[in-house]
Order: sequence, then structure tokens, then C-alpha cells
Amino acid sequence: MAAILGGGGSTQGPDEPAPAPAPSGESAEQVETPTAKAAEELGYPSFATNNTTRVGGSDPATTAAGVALAVFPATTPAQRPAAVTLVDEADWQGAIAASVLMATPVKAPILVSDGDLPDPTAQALEALDPQGAKATGKAQVFSIGEAARPEGLKTTEIKPGEPAAVAASVAELRDKLFGAPPQHVVLAPEGDPDFAMPAAAWAARSGDPVLFSGSEKLPAATVAALKRHTQVPIYLLGPSSAISSDVFREVAKIDKRVRRVSGEDPVENAIALARYADGGFGWNVNDPGHGFVVARSDSPLDAALAAPLSASGTWGPLLLTDDADTLPKALREYLLDVKPGYTTDPTRAFYNHVWVIGDQEAIDVNQQAEIDQLAELARIGGEP
Repeated sequence: MAAILGGGGSTQGPDEPAPAPAPSGESAEQVETPTAKAAEELGYPSFATNNTTRVGGSDPATTAAGVALAVFPATTPAQRPAAVTLVDEADWQGAIAASVLMATPVKAPILVSDGDLPDPTAQALEALDPQGAKATGKAQVFSIGEAARPEGLKTTEIKPGEPAAVAASVAELRDKLFGAPPQHVVLAPEGDPDFAMPAAAWAARSGDPVLFSGSEKLPAATVAALKRHTQVPIYLLGPSSAISSDVFREVAKIDKRVRRVSGEDPVENAIALARYADGGFGWNVNDPGHGFVVARSDSPLDAALAAPLSASGTWGPLLLTDDADTLPKALREYLLDVKPGYTTDPTRAFYNHVWVIGDQEAIDVNQQAEIDQLAELARIGGEP
């Protein structure tokens, strides 16, 4: 099947420009399996450099399928997920909430429905061949909101509704499947997708559910969900322009253990969660040796589709870029701050790896090359 490249250092000097990303991957024709054929047709991976790998689907269904096959190569039964989650391509809130189902023990990657099953989704579903398990309640598919219900597969459905109600239902399903209350709850803004996006990666990594709030009012479904776990800390994601101080105070009446994690804009907001640490909550990624995922801030569905990459492999936070051509200053400075280095032996160093989500219309190859350079292992001090 297609090779999955990324990670590690190179002989490239710290001041040399990064090479332009080049096509990579062994022809899937060499291995005649459903997974190999799907990987070839989906074009995964699109481009890779020493320190970056792009999953660059031209549409959400293709991107989701590429991520799912990267995390679950499915060449053996042990490499297949027990279930997958289907989300509607128009429902970014439901998709972000459903990212929690990628956490252990369920481990269900997300695929995309458009009312039916697009070809990339159908191919990936055939290759992944979920069989259900005790951890999934025997379900082979979790269908969220308006997403399709595949014939012949045991499906657990989350009924369509307002974003807060769908998220609350996903959180309730999460409690049932995990068999335990969450360690934390994330409250994200339902009307500001670019501020809500980082919650998907954290939910997949931690198993903490994502609930939604309006900017000025806490929905009744969210209130009911929060009251189910009044001793669980709550973290509001986003600035007061996305979730107001009045909502913060309303949440505090339900549970005094409430904190806000925020940045002034979506790029800085994602970095704030990547850096944040409060006991067991937060990525606390403030040093080298980590994985990262970079997506466009105006593609909220991509946050959920890429969430499995934050719950496997190099396990890392979602970061955002707000332009196809130019890396935001705040993101460049953050990646430079956590850039890995070595003094004498590069083989004993820590390495960073970055997944780039979207095609070249979303994130240009020149921006990917700059990300690669910022992730590149550099020599620090010592003799040249």
C-alpha cells in the first residue's frame, strides 16, 4: 500500500531551505488488497518531506478516508478499527463532538457522508471492514445526525438536532461506551468554528467530550449534560467574543471548577491549547519531540477528520493556519520555539513531525516546505 512517510531528521543544514515536497509512495498495484487499492485511488499520501506528511484530499470524504487508512492500514484484522463514525459533511459541530469516539477504548475514525456514501467513504469502509466489538457496543458504525446509515452494518445512531443537543447525545454515548465519567469537559463555541476546531484533536486524544455554547447563552441541552457530571472540571475554549463572560459565570454556577483557554484569534487560540497544562488537562507541548497537525482555520470539518492523527502515531495538537500561502507569524514563532536540536549525536535527539491537512488550494507546498524547515532537527553549538 502507499508508504506513510515522515518524522526524523536529515542531512540538511539548519540554514538551508527546505526541499520542495515531492510525490511519494509505493504503487498500490504491487499489493492487491482492498486497502492498497483504496490508498492508490485516494492518492495518500499526497506529498511528504523529511518532517511533514500531507493528507491532501480535494474534498472532505477523500481527506477523511486518507486519514483513516493512515491510522488503520487494515492489512491485517489487528490493524482494523472495530467501528467507524459517519458524519455529515455539512455538520462540523457534530463531527467535532464525535471526535471523542476516536479515543481509547472505542477508537472509531471519522468518515464523511453527503446524504449517501461518497466513493472515497465507500472504499475506505470496505477496506477498514469494521466488525464491532465490546468497546463499541457491538456497533460497526456510529452515525451522527444526518449522516448515512450503511445497509447491512450494525449502526448506533445519534439523532439529528441542534448542535448542542447532538453534542450532548454524543457525550452520553461516550459515557456508556467508556463505562466511566470523563476527566474533563470542553465547552466550545457553536457559532465560531475556527475557535472550536482545536477541541476535536484534544477530544480524540483524551476522551474528554465536547459540548457547545452560544456566544451569549448556554443551551438547555448543554446545561443538562453539564449537570450529569457536576464534579468534572470544565474548560471553555475561545475568547469572550466567542463565549461571553456571562456564559462563563452561568457555567460556574453549575460547576465552580471552570477555566478558560483562549487566544485572541483562531491561530493563537489553537496554540494556547497546545501549550496549556492544568493537571491532566491540556497538551503541554512546550518543548521538542512531538507530533503536530496543521489545518486551515476556515475548514472546521477538517479538524474532526484529522483528529485520529492526534490520537495515534506521534500524538499531537491541532494547529491552524489562516492563509494558503503564508504561515502566520504566531504559528511560525511557536514552531520555532519547539524546534528540535542536538549537540553531538542527531540519532539520539528528539524529533518533530507535522501532518498537513488539505490540498494545495488549502495549504500551498511552499508553506508546507516552511513548516518542514521549522520542524527540522538543527545542530546547537559544538564544532561544525
